[in-house]
Amino acid sequence: MPDRPRSELIKNLPVPQRGRRTGHPVMRNRRGASWTLEAAPWAPRKAHEMVEARLTGWGLAVPDRLEEVVRLLAGTVVADGGRRISVHVAEQNGLALVLCLSHQHVVAAEATDVLNALRKLGTDSCGTEMTSEGRQLWALLPVRASVPAAARHTA
Repeated sequence: MPDRPRSELIKNLPVPQRGRRTGHPVMRNRRGASWTLEAAPWAPRKAHEMVEARLTGWGLAVPDRLEEVVRLLAGTVVADGGRRISVHVAEQNGLALVLCLSHQHVVAAEATDVLNALRKLGTDSCGTEMTSEGRQLWALLPVRASVPAAARHTA
């Protein structure tokens, strides 16, 4: 029996959904963005910059610990040794999903240390999966609308 899409398992959360190809992340019915980066030492920093810029571009305040979360996600998939990684971000109902994909099929040990570290950083949820596209590693962070500068000065 095939697995049900995650969108049926957890309603209204911006969790990754699978496309027709196994392991290919698809974001539906929510705003989202994705980028492909070289799997290089600078990639986690760049991934953080891109995710932060997109969230603030959507009018959202930067979540607490976003930099550490994104750098951990991206750094983990860079360490898988592929030539490239992809970074995906989506937002829906006050939660932001950040997903990184290694594009390198590896036989890696279970990532409980990474998941424990993500939980300690305050993620609402996190997960990892080995797919035909490589390691997928994701985290959900609470987000809220940013307060416009004019509103901050009138309070």
